This record gives sequence, structure tokens and C-alpha cells, in this order.
Amino acid sequence: MTEAVERMVPLYEGKMIHHYDHRWATHEPDGSVRDVTLAEKQDPTFLAMPRYWVREEVIADRLPSDGRDWMLGYRWISNATNERTLIAAALPRVGAGNSLPVFAKHEHGELVVAAMTSFVCDYVARQKLGGQNMTFGTVYQLSIPAPSLFMETCRWDSTVVLGEWVRERLGVMSQWADPARRDQVRAELDAGFFHIYGVRRHDVDYIMETFPIVKRKDEAEFGSYRTKELILEVYDAMQAAIEAGCAYQSPFELEQP
Repeated sequence: MTEAVERMVPLYEGKMIHHYDHRWATHEPDGSVRDVTLAEKQDPTFLAMPRYWVREEVIADRLPSDGRDWMLGYRWISNATNERTLIAAALPRVGAGNSLPVFAKHEHGELVVAAMTSFVCDYVARQKLGGQNMTFGTVYQLSIPAPSLFMETCRWDSTVVLGEWVRERLGVMSQWADPARRDQVRAELDAGFFHIYGVRRHDVDYIMETFPIVKRKDEAEFGSYRTKELILEVYDAMQAAIEAGCAYQSPFELEQP
């Protein structure tokens, strides 16, 4: 024991995060793990509880400060046969175990994580993953757009810089009041990244069919492959805007609640 008062911060594990979600799972007092409920996510004061804690000064010593109170990380343990293979997210600037490698500093990190979250990047990751560990070598080989690309204008709207187009939608993804709205805006992000990667429509259809667990869950809940349908609908609207030389009009309300 020390006489000085020590502040402890959470030690995050990979299983605690998911796409656009740093409160995916939480630990109970008995040590068990459960998914965070939608009602809890809609409460901005709810915090996911870790299994372990670490002294705050350890974080300050190990992680270089860039003035932000958040950082980026991804799940080390994965599998090409999982529902999704590449799982990355922004999370609080806390401790992280070896199951959650972090990007300590990145000027456009939120845009990189958005790209890593897309179905098209996930599809690439599935072709490269040879085991259950998403190693640094595998991540370094992923097709992630260069930061300079996000400084260019959108192909589907020449009045908007791509990075700002993505960030506007990330602002919506940080809200949990309307899950259906999040699904719609997420489909818009996925459709946008399919265009960024230059994937043709019939290949978008094929790629989405390589995620059978996503399809099965959609069919059980909605009666059809809703995720693919939303993405293709937006993809087609973007393509029409590109061919017509006009600005794509989002069908979704983007003002944050």
C-alpha cells in the first residue's frame, strides 16, 4: 500500500468492444460477462465494467498523449468464419490488454476505424486471415484508404470533402436513441466505402452474400437480408448521382438528436 491516493482506470479487453460501440460487453460482480443492453447504451452515464483495473499513471507512462480522451483499437482474436472478422472501434483512453491492440496516435484515426468497420474491408481481411489471431502483419496488409484520400471531394457529391462526409455520419453512430436510424446511416457508410474501394454493384451483392451469419440474423428478425438491401439501395442512389454529375441526397435525417 502507498500513502498517495491512486486512481484506477478500466483495463479493456477485446470482447468489450464492437463496431461503433465501446460498450459492447460488461462484467458482472461475479466475474461473468454479458452484452450491454440497448437501454443501458441509451444511458450516456452507463459505463461498461472491466474485469481488471490499472493505475492511471501506468496509462500516462505507456500511452503517448495527443490531447484526446479516446484512442483506437481492434480485437486480436478473430476468425474468418465469425459473423464479422475485423472488429475495430474508438474507446476511452484507458488500459488495454493484449486482446485489444491500440493505435496510440493517429491524426485521422476515426476515419481509419470507419474504413476498417466496413464490409468491404472486412471481406479483404477474411482473405488474409489464416488463423484466429488478427496479427499486426495481417492488419498492415489490409486495404485501408490513405488519409490523403479523405481530403478529396466525394465522388457522389463534389460539394463535400469525403472526410467530413464520413465524420458527419460518425456523429450519428455515436447516438443510440434510434437504433433503426443507426442501421440506415451505417448502411450509407458501407455503401460509401464500396464506392471508395471501386467495387461494382454485382460484386457488392456477392461480397454481402459472404457474410452468412449477418444474413441469417437479418432473415430471422426482418424476413429478408435487410442489411444488404439497405446498402444496395444507397449504393444505387450514389451511383445515379455520380453518373448524373449531381449531388447525392441522403434519404436519412443526419441532424443529431
